[in-house]
Amino acid sequence: MKLVANNYEANDIFKIIREWTNLTQADFAKSIDRSTRTVQDYEAGLTKYSMKMLLDIAKKYNLKITIEK
Repeated sequence: MKLVANNYEANDIFKIIREWTNLTQADFAKSIDRSTRTVQDYEAGLTKYSMKMLLDIAKKYNLKITIEK
């Protein structure tokens, strides 16, 4: 699967990545050492996540993040 991040908001990207793992919010939260509420807030756009967190998640789930010019 491929995601063109420019077409999405940051919260949508987080949700899509979580859905690609086939995990519930609760199970995904446990896997990244966050609370379910925090994952819900990331997906709702109420809380921002860092690029480092995104890279850590990508590494954990064998996802590739590519930036092209």
